[in-house]
Amino acid sequence: MSRLTKAEEEPVLAAPLRDTAVTVAVLALTAVAFAVVADHGILAQIQRADDAWLRLMISGRAAPVTAVAKVFNWLGLVYVTLPVRIAIGGYLAWRRRWWHLAAFAAAVVLSEVLIGTLKGIYDRARPPGSLVATSGASFPSGHSVAATVTVVAAVIALVPPGRARVTWGAAAAGFSILMALSRAYLGAHWLSDAIAGVLLGASCALLAALAVTGLQHRRTTKKPGRSAHPPVPGTARR
Repeated sequence: MSRLTKAEEEPVLAAPLRDTAVTVAVLALTAVAFAVVADHGILAQIQRADDAWLRLMISGRAAPVTAVAKVFNWLGLVYVTLPVRIAIGGYLAWRRRWWHLAAFAAAVVLSEVLIGTLKGIYDRARPPGSLVATSGASFPSGHSVAATVTVVAAVIALVPPGRARVTWGAAAAGFSILMALSRAYLGAHWLSDAIAGVLLGASCALLAALAVTGLQHRRTTKKPGRSAHPPVPGTARR
């Protein structure tokens, strides 16, 4: 095998059709979540469900569960997520996995831009009596967005396509769901804030990966000598 082949970076996403379908589905769910909260009539119905969930969380609070939820609160702070993101980016740069680094960085930057913008647009009040310090508007949950985009984008950037990526992806989804539930349990966000945050974080990670994969494919196919059927030695080029 030539050095060139060994140095080639594998595609960020290996199954474009399947990955496009998954991305479109997640984007659609995200759009629905944000659209229904923007509708005051529907939001009134959602608020009733959010109120009921908060009452359930308050009635079922226990010291061990609260301690675990506060650990998740700590994990979602910028003092934790930023060093983790820098470490992942540094590792990808060290390995010269530039396309994967681009997908990871684009996902994080997109999510950070959207968090502040959407919080300002929706300007939803937070639940009363949060067990942890909070700031800013409630919708969407910044912790849920940051945690989800970080773990999902990290799995895409670090784990090769295949069963391992599926397994780690499931673990990332589980972590994101626990983060969302912890936000609602602590009273830092309404449940709908947390759900929307998970969907938005996943959308940013998937959309960035899909866009970078498209750019990667176009750049690779344009480079000379990348044909899957190289000419036979001695054959004249036309």
